Amino acid sequence: MSTNLKELRPASKSDVIMYMPYYTKDKHRVLPLAISLYQQGSLEGERQIEGGENIIFVASWGVSSIPSESTRCALQFERDAEFRYEMTIENSKLVDYLIDMIINYDRTKVVDFPRNFYRELLNFVDEKA
Repeated sequence: MSTNLKELRPASKSDVIMYMPYYTKDKHRVLPLAISLYQQGSLEGERQIEGGENIIFVASWGVSSIPSESTRCALQFERDAEFRYEMTIENSKLVDYLIDMIINYDRTKVVDFPRNFYRELLNFVDEKA
């Protein structure tokens, strides 16, 4: 059961204005929905696996109104409790990943982070090892 992105309501104009300078104009149309999703502090989705069954995950993060502030983002895969990953990420970058997620959802109907999110998450894990 994924988070229903169709039920998202746009964030307030004052919240959106704080984040606008961080993104190119082509992402501004999706920004109000991405901030609304960010303000929920979590989401449930499915990691797409080529040639295999999608893996359900739950992602969570701290919420702040300051785009340049860092937050801790955790991702837990449902199949195995050992597959929990965390990273520290700037709020504006997390919102950028959420923008990409919403754009991809419009095309694929699957709630999943973009590949760059997973690269950053797994590189952070590698650095800690």
